[in-house]
Amino acid sequence: MQFQRAGQLLTRALQLRCPRCGAASLFSGLFTMSSHCRTCGLVFEREPGYFLGAIYINYAITVAIMLAGFFWLEYGIKVPLVYQIFIWSGFGVAFPLLFYRYSKSLWLGLDYFFSPDEETPTESKSLMSVSDGEIPAVTVDALRHVYGDREALTGVSFSVARGEVFALLGPNGGGKTTLFKILSTLMPPTSGTVHVLGYDLTGQAEFIRERLGVVFQHPSLDRKLTVLENLKHHGRLYGLTGRELHSQAQAMLTRLGVRDRAGDVVGTLSGGLQRRVELAKTFLHRPEVLILDEPNAGLDPGARRDFMHYLQQLRDQEGVTILLTTHFMEDAERCDRVGILHDGRLVAIGTPQALKETIGGDIVVLQSPDPHGLQKKLRERFACEPALVDGMLRLEQPRGHEFIRDAVEAFPCEITAASFGKPTLEDVFIHLTLQSYK
Repeated sequence: MQFQRAGQLLTRALQLRCPRCGAASLFSGLFTMSSHCRTCGLVFEREPGYFLGAIYINYAITVAIMLAGFFWLEYGIKVPLVYQIFIWSGFGVAFPLLFYRYSKSLWLGLDYFFSPDEETPTESKSLMSVSDGEIPAVTVDALRHVYGDREALTGVSFSVARGEVFALLGPNGGGKTTLFKILSTLMPPTSGTVHVLGYDLTGQAEFIRERLGVVFQHPSLDRKLTVLENLKHHGRLYGLTGRELHSQAQAMLTRLGVRDRAGDVVGTLSGGLQRRVELAKTFLHRPEVLILDEPNAGLDPGARRDFMHYLQQLRDQEGVTILLTTHFMEDAERCDRVGILHDGRLVAIGTPQALKETIGGDIVVLQSPDPHGLQKKLRERFACEPALVDGMLRLEQPRGHEFIRDAVEAFPCEITAASFGKPTLEDVFIHLTLQSYK
């Protein structure tokens, strides 16, 4: 068995493949070694000095070939020594360079042969997270971030299940952008923990990035290139090349309904089409989690609706987990769950319907030429607390139609218009943040 296993490892080493699973190449470039196997998680690049043995392997094989070749040329086919000097000087320079990748691969395979079960802490945690499908896609625990003297996030904790569409709502300055930057591995938190697909954001960011797709608020497409060129350049950053890159790009363009625009320059496309191209580019490497920052900013209502439809398609067909920040209540209504951030704190989380049910009764809206005066009178007469939002008074009442009748009878000259209805997500947002939403 040991001889068979040694032969298997030797074959994989000469093929420059992972010694554990044999599925992934050790090298992402001519001389650039990958940090780990994307299939099984085995760490390739170990501690400093780990590949010193590879240098000895390279040196030993080079010397052995040179000695064997010298005796063969000298006594076998009688090549004069003066010619051999040129032959072996060139060989001594070229062969170590050409054999460099194989020496590292052989040393990694040799190490795995003698210690197959030894894993670094990073590797063992990664393997656990990949195999355990019950682990949430995103877990945030007691997250805190400070800019100088200002605390942008204060003890934020939540989790997002795999295959869930989760929206983060919040006023400007509420902490959404800070949380987005942390989740997308752009900056570390001051304290607290974040796990994405089971990987720790602090020590395993490179594992997360391979499985993460990010759509920024402002388009990151090159407006001077065509749609297909944008996708291909992005794919090469993730190691996609050749036929695989082309087929994957075509598949994504087809799925997002922009394949017929593949040859068009991005700058000539509408905002909605550019967002769809951005999503196709982001999903090119098949991420398991998508994080989007205000993806519908600047889009008209029809384009926003289409974009949300495409996100739901990705969730339904690919099982992708989607986390987005937004200012649009109608976008949040289409999500599975919603979290509301205010002053760096998560003040509410739940399904849209569950959040709306936290407001009792009806929402009454009153218009007045003197809203401040009417607010004071309503407070004194009905012992209620109207909120002034966008120049109108809003308040919660268990029987809205009866309250409007009584208010109009009491202040007929103060009220110019009145309406009531069931609570919406916007009402929840206003109730929790006490700020205008525009």
